[in-house]
Amino acid sequence: MGNSLKAVVAFVPSNECQKYLLEDLEEMPVDKMVDLSGRQLRRLPLHICSFRELVKLYLSDNNLNHLPPELEQLQNLQILALDFNNFKALPLVVCTLKQLCILYLGNNKLCSLPLELRLLQNLKTLWIESNCLQRLPEVVCELSLLKTLHAGSNALRALPAQLQCLQELRTIWLSGNLLSEFPRVLLDMPFLEVIDVDRNSIRFFPSLAHLPGLKLVIYDHNPCRNAPKVAKGVRRVGRWSEETPEPRKRSGAVIEITLDEKPSPPSAAKPEPE
Repeated sequence: MGNSLKAVVAFVPSNECQKYLLEDLEEMPVDKMVDLSGRQLRRLPLHICSFRELVKLYLSDNNLNHLPPELEQLQNLQILALDFNNFKALPLVVCTLKQLCILYLGNNKLCSLPLELRLLQNLKTLWIESNCLQRLPEVVCELSLLKTLHAGSNALRALPAQLQCLQELRTIWLSGNLLSEFPRVLLDMPFLEVIDVDRNSIRFFPSLAHLPGLKLVIYDHNPCRNAPKVAKGVRRVGRWSEETPEPRKRSGAVIEITLDEKPSPPSAAKPEPE
C-alpha cells in the first residue's frame, strides 16, 4: 500500500478502511505482538483493541495524538510504544493498562504526565526523552518498580527529592537537559548503576565515590571544572576521565546498549520486560 493512500485511509472511520490499513492482520498474531510503526496513522484502528491477549503493541513513528477508550480492553499488554508521535498529553486510557512493564513516550510534545500514571505499578522502564518537560513529573516517583528512566533532551533544571523513593531504579539518562548543578538527590541513591548527565550545564561535580552500585557515569559536554570522583572500577566518560580525552559522539553508546538495550526507533526490536 502506498504511503499516500495509507495517509488518506487513516482518516476514514469505517471498519472496512481500518482493516484495509491493517493489511492482512485479521486475527491476533501467534506471537501476541502487533507492530504498526511508520504507517502514517492518525488514529488507532479499533480492530486492534479486539486482540485482548495482545502483549506488545508498537505504534512508533505515526501521527497519533489520541487513543480510543477501547484500548482499555488490552489488559495483557506489557509493552506499549507511542514514541515519535504528536501527543501533547498522555491519553488516560494508557494508565488503565496495569500490566505494562515498558512504556515508550519519547519524541512527542508532552509538557506533563497525568497523576493517573501512578496506577502503572508494574512499570519498569519509562522513556520520556525528547519532549517538552521543564520538570520531572513527581508522579514518576510513585512508580515503585521503575528500574530505567530515560528523560534526556527535555528542559529539566532539577530533579524532585522524591526520586530517592525509587529504590529499584538502576539507570537514569538525563543527557541534553538544562541542569546547571549535579542533581543532589542522586547522591542519596546508592543503588544507581548508570548516571548519564551528558550535554548539560554542570560546572562542578561532587564526589560519587560513596555510591557502591555505580558502574558508569557519563558527564561529557559539560562546562565542568573537575571530573567526578568515583570508586575503583567505575567507568567515567568525560573530561579528565581515564578513557579517551575526546570520547566518540554519543559517549558510551556501546555501553549504553549493553546495559539497557536502547532500541533504534521505529524498529520493533525493543527490550523485553524482565
